[in-house]
Amino acid sequence: MSADSPESITLVAPDGAQATLSLHGGHLLSWQPVGGVEQLYLSPRSEFAPGKAIRGGVPVCFPQFAERGSLPRHGFARTALWELVSQEQGQDDALAVLRLRDSDATRAIWPHAFELELSVRVSGRSLDIELACEHRGQPDDAPLQFTAALHTYLRVGDLDAVSVEGLAGLRYFDAVKQAEALQRMDLLLTGEKGVLDLDRIYFGVKERPLLVSEERRQLTLQQQGFDDTVVWNPGPDRCAKLADMPPQDWSQMLCVEAACIGRPIELQPGESWVGRQSLTLL
Repeated sequence: MSADSPESITLVAPDGAQATLSLHGGHLLSWQPVGGVEQLYLSPRSEFAPGKAIRGGVPVCFPQFAERGSLPRHGFARTALWELVSQEQGQDDALAVLRLRDSDATRAIWPHAFELELSVRVSGRSLDIELACEHRGQPDDAPLQFTAALHTYLRVGDLDAVSVEGLAGLRYFDAVKQAEALQRMDLLLTGEKGVLDLDRIYFGVKERPLLVSEERRQLTLQQQGFDDTVVWNPGPDRCAKLADMPPQDWSQMLCVEAACIGRPIELQPGESWVGRQSLTLL
């Protein structure tokens, strides 16, 4: 499979804004707002193959974030085949809804009846990504508990000239140092090559807006339903060890991910949860 395979879906809003999704992983591959260039990083070495995760775009991490549990890293949703529920063009937007349900394969490693829906809406200079989960079990079934993230890879011109505003005052877990710390000011990557390898979970972000800035571009990110935000970049050393990413491309991307990690979501049978990440190019 490739990015332009029959398993890919292209959304085009009436104003020309575009997005491309893959049924493999329920994966957003591309977003081009009106008057703007590509906003997401997608590795040219991504493997579009069954059972393989795509490097870049917006992977769906579910029902486990990273190695925080007994499931495969980041869970199974990002390597599963989703189905297209609907695709439509409205008066001023374009929308697609994808779905993933439990199967023999998922129940073998995660014994829950569930339904995930991923909704992607594109219009003008904005993109909305919504992830919803429903516990579809019987009334006497056990609750299901999960962590999740929209693992958004932003394309940047040069990571060395990027800042992230809106995180000041928050505690974070540094996965590189395996320690918690306090973010005392905005995250400035300018001139700080030593900051990389960057892998942080910021807790309690909730609905506060974030601003990712570089020399000629500003992008706002806001989330609902997701309490936490992950900021990640592999840095040059770790990137060189990734088979599905060119070694120099660490400087062309920054992940800013809407996530629920610190407090896992728990659903009783019949209950639902919804999380959203909204991006706007200023």
